Formats: sequence, C-alpha cells, structure tokens
Amino acid sequence: MTFDVAGDAARAMHDRSAAWRFIEGFAASWADPLEPQDGWTRRELAETEDRLGVRIPEAVKEALSLFGKRPDLTSNQDRLLVPEELRVDDGVLVFRDENQSVAAWGTSLDGEDPEVLMKLDLVDKREEHWESWLPRFSQACVEMVLSEALFLDGSETADREMSEEDTSLLEQRYATLTLHSPGTRWFVGDDLIVREDADEWLWARARTPEALEQLLAQVPGDWTTEY
Repeated sequence: MTFDVAGDAARAMHDRSAAWRFIEGFAASWADPLEPQDGWTRRELAETEDRLGVRIPEAVKEALSLFGKRPDLTSNQDRLLVPEELRVDDGVLVFRDENQSVAAWGTSLDGEDPEVLMKLDLVDKREEHWESWLPRFSQACVEMVLSEALFLDGSETADREMSEEDTSLLEQRYATLTLHSPGTRWFVGDDLIVREDADEWLWARARTPEALEQLLAQVPGDWTTEY
C-alpha cells in the first residue's frame, strides 16, 4: 500500500505516537526503514540529562531513541544535534541548528511534548530572543523529516523562484498538508512533496522520476533539477 503522506501527516498533528508512525512510514517508503540501531539509547540520554542538569522532555527522548542516528532523515541541510551537542540556552533545550548557524531550534523544558521555538543569530545579541515556531515537538519532527527530504543528495529534487501563478496551480493540483510551520506551505501529490517558502521559492522532492516529471509538466517554470 502506498504511504499516505497527507493523511498520516494530518494525524501526526494531533498525536505524537502518530508522528512517530508517520516518520517510520516515511522512512520505509521514501528512504530506508528504521532499524533499532538508528536511535540513541535511554542510558545515553540519561547521561545527557546529567550533563545538562535538566530533564529532557519525553517526546525529545522518544524521537532521539527512534531516529536520532539517521542523518539522511534529519540533517541533509540543517542539523539535528547528537546528545553530546544538546545545550540549554535561556531555559530552552536546543536540539537543531541551521546549516550556516544563523538560527537554532529549541524546546521548552515543560511538558511531555513541548512547544518548539526558534532564535535567529543576530549581529546585535541584545535583539535575539526565542520565538514560537510550532506548538509541539512531535510536529516539528514531522516538519524536519519532510524538509530534510527536499535536500537529500542523489534523490529526485527540484527548486526554483516562485511566479504569481504557482500558488493557484499547486492548490488546484495537490493536497495541502495540515502543517503550519511559519513562512511555509506544504503540498503533496502521489509520490511528491512541495514546500513553498515565504511566497518566494519552491522546493520539491519526488519519490520517483515519473512523479518529478509530472510536477514539471503541471507547474512549469525554470526548475533546477536533480535525479
């Protein structure tokens, strides 16, 4: 049975167990299935808690135990931190860094599946502060895996600057994901995911060459492609 990106992502928005099932299904269909050795052990995470002097939220430990050692799912552009790199910044547990170190993502230390925040690295450090990004860490993991899939070397990817017609074409031809990461919109079709960034740029990843060719025909433009 074909993996239902849109349907499974919708369920993942409301249930963190469904988020982990989504990532398991996505890995099996779009990459390689998850294996027991793909995660960090609870002992390793407990040692990290001792080092940091804080309790790591349960959802963070579940995620790192499930796929924390799978950079193909988490670190093709931006980077999921390994346990020894986790840090606490102004009461926020930092778990992911932007590829040029201009931003970081972190979670609140309150609750099992806490809010995720983002902070930009600014010239004037007095202007830096953590801002809300997504309401639950498990949602951010779904967004992370989808986003990193757009940048996997050797896969069927395409990107280009947006035109005025693109949004309506995407809305007509593809389903919209119920994933509301700030500044982005997500569209999916059979074997295809597309991210629209700030009404400026499109990023696409197809599971098959045929699906990518269909996108290029249905949403034409000056795409840069990789097969």
